[in-house]
Amino acid sequence: MSPFALDGRTALVTGARDGIGRATALALAGAGADLVLWGHHDNLDETVAQIEARGAKVRTVAADLADPATIRPAARRVLADGEIHVLVNHAGIIRRGPALETPDDDWSDVLQVNLSSVFLLSKLFGGPMCERGSGKIINVASMLSFQGGINVASYAVSKHAVAGLTRALANEWAPLGVNVNAVAPGYVATGNTAALRANPVREAEIRGRIPAGRWAVPDEIAGAVVFLASPAADYVHGHVLAVDGGWLAR
Repeated sequence: MSPFALDGRTALVTGARDGIGRATALALAGAGADLVLWGHHDNLDETVAQIEARGAKVRTVAADLADPATIRPAARRVLADGEIHVLVNHAGIIRRGPALETPDDDWSDVLQVNLSSVFLLSKLFGGPMCERGSGKIINVASMLSFQGGINVASYAVSKHAVAGLTRALANEWAPLGVNVNAVAPGYVATGNTAALRANPVREAEIRGRIPAGRWAVPDEIAGAVVFLASPAADYVHGHVLAVDGGWLAR
C-alpha cells in the first residue's frame, strides 16, 4: 500500500464548501478516506457530489463555529456515528481594517472562528485519538502566522496563535501517537482573494514577490494536507509547512 494511502480512515474537514477546503476534502477522498464535512450552513451539496463521484462515503454536519454552544453537541453527533482519524481545521474568517478602527465584535468573531474553535475541535476529536493511540490533526495556518500584514490585526493574531497551538498540542500529544501539524498556504487563487487579484497594482506587487511567479491553486495546498494526514508523515510533529511558492524565502 502507498505510504500516502488513507483507506479505512475517516477525515473531518471544516470549511469545505469551496476553495482550499473543498480541494482538501476531494484530495483526501482521492487518497481513500471517507469524509465528514463540517459547515456553517447546509450548503455543501456540490462538494458532497464530487466526493461521492470519487467513490468515497461522505456525511455532513451543520454547526456554526462562531457559536461555541453548537460545537460540542455537533461533535458528539459526529463521534456517535464513528471514529474520526483525521481532523482538518480549515474554516476561517477575516475582517479587514485599521487596528484603531477595528470593532470589538470583529476582533472577537475572528478569534472565535480562527482560534478558539480550532482548540475546541482539537480537544473534542483529539481526545479519542489520544485514547486510541493514533490520529492526525492538520490546522490551516497562513503566511500571517509568520508576518504581521496590514489592516488584518485580528487575522494575523489568530494565525500566529494557530501556529503556536499546533506546536503546543504536538508536544503533549506526540507521545500518545497523535500527530498535530499545520499547513501555511501562500497566496492562493480562491474567492477570498478575488478582490486582491482584481486590483492590478496589488496583484502585480504580490506576484512579483513570489519566487514561483504565480498564485497557487487550491489543489497545491490540498496535496500538503494529504501528506500530513498520511502514514508518510508519521514522524512529523509540530511542523508548520509553508506552501507558498517561496514567499517566505524571499
